Amino acid sequence: MEPAERPKTQVRRNPVPSLLTSLLTDHLDPGYGAAAAERSAQHTRKPRVPAALWLLGGAVVVGVIFGIAFSQLASGATDVDRAGADASAAVRAAQDRSADLEATQQALAEQVSSERERALRSDVSGGELLERLSAVESAAGIDSVSGPGLSVVVTEPVAEDDTSDRSVRRGSGAAVLDRDIAAIVNSLWASGAETVSVDGIRVGPNVTIRQAGGAMLLDNRPIDSPYEIDAIGPPQRIQVQFVVSDAYLRMSTVAQLYGVGFTVRPAANLEFGPAAVRESFEAEEAGPR
Repeated sequence: MEPAERPKTQVRRNPVPSLLTSLLTDHLDPGYGAAAAERSAQHTRKPRVPAALWLLGGAVVVGVIFGIAFSQLASGATDVDRAGADASAAVRAAQDRSADLEATQQALAEQVSSERERALRSDVSGGELLERLSAVESAAGIDSVSGPGLSVVVTEPVAEDDTSDRSVRRGSGAAVLDRDIAAIVNSLWASGAETVSVDGIRVGPNVTIRQAGGAMLLDNRPIDSPYEIDAIGPPQRIQVQFVVSDAYLRMSTVAQLYGVGFTVRPAANLEFGPAAVRESFEAEEAGPR
């Protein structure tokens, strides 16, 4: 008797787990896909505020910022201009007061000199004392003098493009230096000048000639080109000795190399006022302690 036929059923060997199947078939986690889809949907939505309004608002903010900055800059420039004008006015007022005080001092000095001469000329001893005082005042440069002499004029060159050799001397913006003026003054003294002035300022004891930045200072007072150096004394003697001095040769060379104006001429009548009075000190040898 044949055995009964069993119903045919599909037998699966080594069934594949569902997790392994999902790993092989689904390479992206469902959560990532959902997030990407949501983000894509949001990007396709129309924005609540148009981009043009954002640009307009940004432009307004930038304009306001620039307007505030410009107003502050203009206000600062106005304050600087006002401060500069006030400083210039203060300087001019101080210069005017200084000029008035110098004029008053000169008038009083002339009055004192006149009264002293009238009082001392009455006898012989007073006359001798007056002569000694006059000699001391002349040596100190505190008396007014006049007479013939020599005039030396030094002029800055006309502004032009600096060449390689001129730029060495024009480092401070000037071709005429303080040592040039000092050399001329010293040479005039050595040539026989009795008194010297530069741009109307008499050169007395303790008077310095120096440069501060681009300014030329004589006795701490500014002087400008053309620099006129006048000397009272025998004109022929001063001129003959000055033209063979080192200062004359120096300035002749400077005039040729840098275009500086340099002229020497006799002067028939020069008048100098008193020089500024400076306190003088005398050194004494210290005794044993």
